[in-house]
Amino acid sequence: METAQKIASRNRRIRELYYITHVDNIPSILNRGVLSHERIHAAGIEFKHVYNEDIVEKRKEIKAPNGRSLWTFANLYFNARNPMLYKLKCDGLLDNIAILGISTEILNRNDIYVTTGNAAHTQSDILPISSARKILPKIIKETDKVYWGEADGSKRKIMAECLVPDVVPSNLLTSIYVASYEAIYKIKKTTNFSAFIRQPSMFFQPSKKISLTSHLSLLEGDMFFSRMQTLTVSVNLVRIMGKGVASRAKYQFPDVYVKYQDACRNGQLKMGKPYLYKRESSADLELADEPSTLSKPNSETWFLLFATKRDWRDQADIQGIEKGLQWICENYKKEGIKELASPALGCGLGGLEWKVVGPLLCEYLSALDIPVSIYLPVEKEIPEKFLSKEFLLPQKQLPS
Repeated sequence: METAQKIASRNRRIRELYYITHVDNIPSILNRGVLSHERIHAAGIEFKHVYNEDIVEKRKEIKAPNGRSLWTFANLYFNARNPMLYKLKCDGLLDNIAILGISTEILNRNDIYVTTGNAAHTQSDILPISSARKILPKIIKETDKVYWGEADGSKRKIMAECLVPDVVPSNLLTSIYVASYEAIYKIKKTTNFSAFIRQPSMFFQPSKKISLTSHLSLLEGDMFFSRMQTLTVSVNLVRIMGKGVASRAKYQFPDVYVKYQDACRNGQLKMGKPYLYKRESSADLELADEPSTLSKPNSETWFLLFATKRDWRDQADIQGIEKGLQWICENYKKEGIKELASPALGCGLGGLEWKVVGPLLCEYLSALDIPVSIYLPVEKEIPEKFLSKEFLLPQKQLPS
């Protein structure tokens, strides 16, 4: 039999399985283990559910091959950074959410089941581990995604589960991940568990945030999960979205690529003149599990296609970037831009240095009276002195 250790050695990304829960449930879990819904209900345990009640009831009616309801299993994810967790982000609950890391030893049991996606989805298979071992590497690969979508099935597949009958013993709990220090403090008040890991990126949160003004912030993180109304995508003018932020937009939002092609072809996108694609749907509805149950969905996700160079082979054009920033300042209100997220335009693949681009971006974008987030380049670490307000907004330091 192939052990969990052998499977993990072939795919380094599977170090744990994961259980998403409310922080108030942790003392009970440390004492009793991760229980199935049936066990929780039968024991009359006070338990704060993070799942929508309709979703829980739906799972009650679905059967595993042995005839047992999904309610009789504790469900673990192969990847906790998934549509379920994103829904909790949209609902503003992340400060009260913990992700429990469970040892892969659980995969050595013969009574567990593995699903090929969200267990409640009609297209997902529920397989006994004896049958699933052969395709487990494929399932792990399908869950190793930064983003997902509905059309290709990746939204369903990334939520693949390990179903454990009745209870996951507490001695298999290896770590507790949280988004904030506040969550750690809250848990520490009720338990002696010490293996806490604050990992904001796991919860779609920036790993760093520097507030420069009441409206302008610098962030390290994933702009496409920011939930801001307008996302800026740096592009060229030869209709190629080959790498970086542009490539991400192309594959995560294929309609953006179509609009980009048209805007280049029709001359609507030029150096110094970005093109605003006013998309009529929200990324929240595409990314969140059971989007119809969202309590606070964003109404729209727009894309500002911003040319930083003419040809993808060229270095970014700093003069063209400045003209594009001028266009934003002159047009954002009449175009209806209410929030703006932007990468460090021209940095990274564009070849420009942050110490040149950063002050320029901050000078123009600080003039906007809407929330603006600038996402820092990830190619190399930026010295703290180049992230300070004194460096980026020197004019703001002058006495009035």
